[in-house]
Amino acid sequence: MEIVFATRNIGKITEMKALLADLDVRVLSLDEVGIFEEIEEDGETFEENALGKAKFVAQKINRSLSLTVIASQLFGKWAIADDSGICIKALGNAPGILTARWAGEDASDEKLVEHTLRQMKGVLEGERQAYFESAIALVSPDGKEYVFQGRVDGVVAKEPRGVNRSKLPYDLIFIPEGETRTFAEMSDVEKNSMSHRGRAFEKLREFLKKSSSLF
Repeated sequence: MEIVFATRNIGKITEMKALLADLDVRVLSLDEVGIFEEIEEDGETFEENALGKAKFVAQKINRSLSLTVIASQLFGKWAIADDSGICIKALGNAPGILTARWAGEDASDEKLVEHTLRQMKGVLEGERQAYFESAIALVSPDGKEYVFQGRVDGVVAKEPRGVNRSKLPYDLIFIPEGETRTFAEMSDVEKNSMSHRGRAFEKLREFLKKSSSLF
C-alpha cells in the first residue's frame, strides 16, 4: 500500500514512517509524487483542514487513472493529511489552527517558541494548562473518507527544554500530563506513545490492520 502524506514537514514524515514501520505501507512525500504547490488550509477546525488537504492530494494523484482502475483500488494511491496544534487555556485556546503561523508566515521554530512564551509572560504556575489536538484524514483512491483524532493534555513550560525536532517547535515547551519532561526531552518512542499525533495514528494503524483487504 502506498500513502502520500500531504506535508513537507520532515519531522511529521519521519514520525509517520516510524509509527507505521511494522505495516506493509510505503509513505511518500508530496515532492516524491510531483505535487509542489501549497495546499490551502481554510477550515475552521483541525478535522476540516486535514480532510481538505487529503482530498486535494487524492484528487491530484489519482485523476489520471481510469474509473475502473480506481474502483478496483489496485493502482491508486491513498492520501493522508493531518492538522494539529496547541491550544492554551490562558490564551483563550489560542493559537489552535493557527499554531504553525501565529508568529507570522514562515516564522522559524525559534520565533514560534519565543512568541508563545512572550504571550504567556506573567501566567502563573497552575494556570498554564494546554492541550495538543490532532486530526488525521485518510482518503482512498475512490474517494472514501476516514478521520482519526487524538488529544493530549498538559502544561506549557516556562522555558524551552530538550532537543528540537525540525518543524515541531512546541515539543520544547509542552509537558504532557503525568510527566515532568517536555516532549523534546523524550525519545521518539516515548513521545509517540503518548502524543496527540501518536494517539491519532494508533487509531489509523488499527484501521489499516483491520481493513487490509481494502488494499
